[in-house]
Amino acid sequence: MAKKNDQPRPKKRPSYGAVVMGSGVREEPITSTLEGNFMPYAMSVIISRAIPEIDGFKPSHRKLLYTMYKMGLLSGPRTKSANVVGQTMKLNPHGDMAIYETLVRMSKGNESLLHPYVDSKGNFGKAYSRDMAFAAPRYTEVRLDELCKELFADIESDTVDFVDNYDATMKEPTLLPVRFPSILVNANTGIAVGMASSICPFNLAEVCETTIALIKNPGHDIIQTLKAPDFPGGGMIVYDRKAIEEIYQTGRGSIRVRARWKYDKDQNCIEITEIPPTTTVEAIMDKIVELVKAGKVKEISDMRDETDLSGLKLTIDCKRGTDPDKLMARLMKLTPLEDAFSANFNVLIGSTPMVMGVREILDEWTAFRVECVKRRIYTELSRKKERLHLLRGLEAILLDIDRAIATIRQTPEEAEVVPNLMIEFGIDRAQAEYVAEIKLRQLNREYILKRTGEIGGLMDEIAELEKDFSSKERQHKIIIKELQEIARKYGKPRRSLLLEPSDEPEFEEEQVADYPVTLFFTREGYFKKLTPQAQRNAGEQKLKEGDEIIRTIEGMNSWELLVFTDRQQAYKARVSEFEDGKVAAMGEYLPAKLGFDEGENIVYMTAVGSYEGSMLFFFENGKAARVALESYATKQNRRKLLNAYSGASRLVGVYHLGTQPQSFAVFTSDQRCLAFEADLLDIKSTRDTIGVNIINLKKGHVVERTVMVPEGSREYEDYRVFSLPRAGTPLKHEQLGL
Repeated sequence: MAKKNDQPRPKKRPSYGAVVMGSGVREEPITSTLEGNFMPYAMSVIISRAIPEIDGFKPSHRKLLYTMYKMGLLSGPRTKSANVVGQTMKLNPHGDMAIYETLVRMSKGNESLLHPYVDSKGNFGKAYSRDMAFAAPRYTEVRLDELCKELFADIESDTVDFVDNYDATMKEPTLLPVRFPSILVNANTGIAVGMASSICPFNLAEVCETTIALIKNPGHDIIQTLKAPDFPGGGMIVYDRKAIEEIYQTGRGSIRVRARWKYDKDQNCIEITEIPPTTTVEAIMDKIVELVKAGKVKEISDMRDETDLSGLKLTIDCKRGTDPDKLMARLMKLTPLEDAFSANFNVLIGSTPMVMGVREILDEWTAFRVECVKRRIYTELSRKKERLHLLRGLEAILLDIDRAIATIRQTPEEAEVVPNLMIEFGIDRAQAEYVAEIKLRQLNREYILKRTGEIGGLMDEIAELEKDFSSKERQHKIIIKELQEIARKYGKPRRSLLLEPSDEPEFEEEQVADYPVTLFFTREGYFKKLTPQAQRNAGEQKLKEGDEIIRTIEGMNSWELLVFTDRQQAYKARVSEFEDGKVAAMGEYLPAKLGFDEGENIVYMTAVGSYEGSMLFFFENGKAARVALESYATKQNRRKLLNAYSGASRLVGVYHLGTQPQSFAVFTSDQRCLAFEADLLDIKSTRDTIGVNIINLKKGHVVERTVMVPEGSREYEDYRVFSLPRAGTPLKHEQLGL
């Protein structure tokens, strides 16, 4: 007889979803729905929308630029943006505004790109402002920038593949045969499904120089020629060689960028002229206003946006006696005037998304460009060989032009002319067609000698092209020559300056006036800070009806509050952030001041001048945890700490211990007591440690409460132990059980 455990287990039933089919509903596994509907959508977003390819463009960019190229906008006057948007719809079946926004971001007027691809006229908004909106496409005008010549230079030479557009009425390129690594020259960001791409821009001349160096020496140290990113808005990059090398190697990392500013001594104002690429003027102003209203920045009297046609300008008026360097050092830390650009070099290689470092990207681009050059050479070689072949046929009739004319004249039907020439002179059909198409006025010895004189030069050119086609080294020389020419023609000085960490002005915390204060905390969660003067000759404390003061702390205005809640969270605040109160006022409501979650309640509050000592937590399951107070110290000014203590069991007591010895008594539900000195517990550095067992509980019983034993008290001596854990002693004195 089979055992119970030997019975076959039922198969797990798959999840089903309802699919509407006409007038009925059909159930199908959710996995089938994901595979049939969601995955194709996800792949379409990744491959055909959000991630750039090795030529540096997403499909929307490529379709737009190619449309402008076919419209003849590489030269000549500008045309209305609306015309370009309408024509682009033949390749990109999206709404006109989606296409226009793509055009705006590539324009010179928007200032999004280090090297814009679109020469624009009119209002295209600004990348550094969220409120400066671009004008409608019927008002603005565009054409391709001169740099686009390097994008389309070889496109007519079969350098890239062409495919049908969405309705098979036109052909469009799958990639552009870019002559320089545009993937690294202009910023490119995109969010797909489950992945994203964020490529920072680099200086064109530096990228070309680095690519040349890598072609010549694959082991070249990239950071020697490609110093750091170069953002279109300028700014100052806080130069961290280790962080930049990590980006170059892995394709991931972050770069700190600071705003550029200058101080006008005569007007006593600070003028900010360049900001990080990840923020806007409005975001900076909003944050500064917030700091001024909160009283955290007191040196600013006024602020205004003076951006005009000459460029960005944010002016901050300072109060008399303000040190501009110290003020800006604080603003850099507290506002987006210093921000981090997160790099994620995710590129499509053969329809496969790959996160690559700079070296890998340049190697892939070089391989792509080599293929373009080979295809261009092959196309040119085929044309010249075809031309040579035709001239060989012309050469065949050189010695007897009269016979060729006679053959044509004596042929009764036009369809027989080409076959008769083929028979008479021993040439093929293509050669005979070429000879037959020569005009009568050109049938002279001079014309034929000039044409056949090209044969020698053509043969030499063909020989050189064949060497180029078969030699990778010669192909690399061609690419290097093109890169050198592009760097010379389009290269510009760096816009983003490099700031060595040692050159950074040190951030100084705001000097807080330090004086003695008394802190009061009530059962209902109200907090008061009173100075000795406020308490002198004052009456009774004003409290909410039914409320009472449960904790009083003598401290200093520079101390910090540490508030623990029933959600295993701790909130921090500086005492100086609270206004000096009065005895006649109820005080400030801490949950609202500190931004508690809904339904969250305070279980303990303390104030610390330095993070010395420890916190002691007692739990219902008989465990206690002693956590170093320095575990709650943070380098940044964080307001909220998660996992402030263990949530494995209900908290029944919490205490702030100083450096002096302190004893505690624990009471259980079966009327037992245990007293011990806190030094018996080791101090842990992990905030949410579950602690150690201090009392052995009987089944069904818990720790109900704890008390701090007053110094010198003798009433708990009968319950004192000197090692843990212990079972505890039954209560002998009735008052201890109350």
